[in-house]
Amino acid sequence: MRRERKAKIVATLGPASSDYATIKALFEAGADVFRFNFSHGSHADHHARYEIVRAVEKELSRPIAILADLQGPKLRIGQFEGGKVTLNAGAEFQLDRAPAPGSVSRVCLPHPELFDAVSAGQSLLLDDGRIRLEVLASDAGTIRTRVVTGGVLSDRKGVNVPDAVLPIPALTVKDKADLEFALGLGVDWIALSFVQLPEDVVQAKELVQGRAGVLSKLEKPAALDRLEEIVGVSDAIMVARGDLGVELPPERVPGVQKRIVRLCRKHGKPVVVATQMLESMVSAPVPTRAEASDVANAVYEGADAVMLSAESASGAYPVQAVSIMNRIISEVERDPLYPAMIEAQHQTPLPNKGDAISAAMRDAARIMGAKAMVAYTTSGHSSLRTARERPMAPIVSITPKPETARRLALAWGVHSTVSQDVNSVDEMVAAACRTALREGFVKAGDQIAIAAGTPFGQPGSTNLLRLAEIWPQ
Repeated sequence: MRRERKAKIVATLGPASSDYATIKALFEAGADVFRFNFSHGSHADHHARYEIVRAVEKELSRPIAILADLQGPKLRIGQFEGGKVTLNAGAEFQLDRAPAPGSVSRVCLPHPELFDAVSAGQSLLLDDGRIRLEVLASDAGTIRTRVVTGGVLSDRKGVNVPDAVLPIPALTVKDKADLEFALGLGVDWIALSFVQLPEDVVQAKELVQGRAGVLSKLEKPAALDRLEEIVGVSDAIMVARGDLGVELPPERVPGVQKRIVRLCRKHGKPVVVATQMLESMVSAPVPTRAEASDVANAVYEGADAVMLSAESASGAYPVQAVSIMNRIISEVERDPLYPAMIEAQHQTPLPNKGDAISAAMRDAARIMGAKAMVAYTTSGHSSLRTARERPMAPIVSITPKPETARRLALAWGVHSTVSQDVNSVDEMVAAACRTALREGFVKAGDQIAIAAGTPFGQPGSTNLLRLAEIWPQ
């Protein structure tokens, strides 16, 4: 099975998509990566879905990536007497550490680290930004605010602090337990929520120890201040527009998205655009035209993947949502304007052997009219550098490691395969030709371009470029 497109689809699994038939249908409809949201569900739920995904992978003989999305330090208020209150604009409202049920004038905020982090003039956003408070004063036990935008506020709603870097760890106690469980299962990617600093990513990678790729979710404005550093230490990035859209003015989000995507292109890191992409399909069988345009714009920008959240996890039409997203991507990539837009965003190769070979292979494939570009890789690095070039020819990735093949399912244009390692240039060329033919990318008489490294099987040794013709088998 091969995809007739280059951008990938991440589909979140949940109550609407937990059985074998549905998960298989989601993959056949176009899902390349399955996201497990550890904000919801038990370890038993995730374990059962993991086993199903791997069974589907075995049945269909295609590598499938699994992304474990950690909840992160989500901040919430306490509870109210009666469950909810109505806050009026102009009224004063206090957040404090007293555990007593809240009222129209106060509520508990069980996060002591916030009291020293905020100061007068800053904003607090409650309930995904529906309630806006202006901080009047704060000390170690209370935060006095004035209601700027009022409304109904109920128990346990989230708190966002857009104007401050919060002194909170990127990994909570729950996250660390979920991380060890997910790594024990064998997931391919770990998504780190609410990243603010590059040190957050470094801490997570020290715990992961290479057992999975670390994907940083950018949903805090503070992360934008050190964006290039965060991209540099991450294995992949997600533009998480949910909380990012709460803490940033909505008119800034599109520009920030483009900035993040372009920076990831520069560094050759996979980038996922996420949140509310086909939101209306939670309850409707078709998306709005604006949602279709949103997905299309991310593809035109050159994003590696687009993601479905509630649409596939708890919506009424999970398979249809993946199918429509697949159709949108395919239509964009058939547009004659698409190659020109991708080319206009092409990044200058960095001065290293991997980029030199990848850029040369892209040029050679274009000049020779090669039908496929074959990248041998052990760690996945060579295939990612090839994907950074955004060639129009398909990228066939060959690796002896199933975990590498799965991880590369997230990368733009990469068709992952698993094969035994080769020991000579002749074996390399023969195996590349066989693989490209078997996977349906070429026919007899076609040209392919091949990149590999000698000595074979040594990560980071890409130094060889070959052109080959497919001979009749």
